[in-house]
Amino acid sequence: MASTPDTKTPPALFDRTLLYARQCRAGMQGPVTFLLDRVDEDMGDRLSVVMRDFREAADLWTPGDGLSALRARIASVRRISLEATDVERLPLAPETLDLVVSALALQFVNDLPGVLAQIRRALKPDGLLLAAMIGGDSLTELRQAFAAAEAECEGGVSPRVAPFVDVREIGALLQRVGFALPVTDVDRIMVRYASAFALMQDLRRMGASNVLVERRRAPTRRATLLRMAEIYAERFADPDGRIRATFDVVWLSGWAPHESQQKPLKPGSAAASLEAAVKKAGKT
Repeated sequence: MASTPDTKTPPALFDRTLLYARQCRAGMQGPVTFLLDRVDEDMGDRLSVVMRDFREAADLWTPGDGLSALRARIASVRRISLEATDVERLPLAPETLDLVVSALALQFVNDLPGVLAQIRRALKPDGLLLAAMIGGDSLTELRQAFAAAEAECEGGVSPRVAPFVDVREIGALLQRVGFALPVTDVDRIMVRYASAFALMQDLRRMGASNVLVERRRAPTRRATLLRMAEIYAERFADPDGRIRATFDVVWLSGWAPHESQQKPLKPGSAAASLEAAVKKAGKT
């Protein structure tokens, strides 16, 4: 059985109603999908090596039209879309799914342990969670440039870029909520832009601009924006003048426990001790 997540509701970091509105606006303006396209392709590759027949699957909060890699493998996929009044309660009955996937959505979850625990309960024994989320050092350049510009021009720093989860924290969290055989890794993608403003335009058209609850509500002063762009170019430009932007895609997977899965040996159950092996090696 999955362990029960903390019952205390964590403070809301993200305005998910605003996130929904911005994703809808991005869709109408013509979304920028190069990150999602890469994740979609990688999702297909990762699923292709899993020797399982998935019949009941759900795609959780993936923006846009969902994952083509999933539709190519499974005839019927339940899409759970972000809604205007999303409260992070999943409409999933216990032990009804063989597979849950999610692409570039979990980084905007306020209660990630709670959502992962709900996914764990919804999976049948030996069911799989496979997800990709933005994390690690993503947008560290933009974060640093904005912080320096605001400190210089406005005498203080406001939240601009969301705090991102660390890959090691995700692995521990998967275990905590009851997943077996958790695996995490990071795909670092370095994207180059003509300017910081071009990067910010892409973020808007991804529906991924600032949705922090504690964001500054007043428009950013023009002088601050211009100084931010200058600092960004000074610190993070290549010799040709184009700036770098880091996107870390954190991949996570875990299985609902099942008796057929490999289990770690109990302490002291090894057939031969390390001491005996060392002594034997010394005699050869």
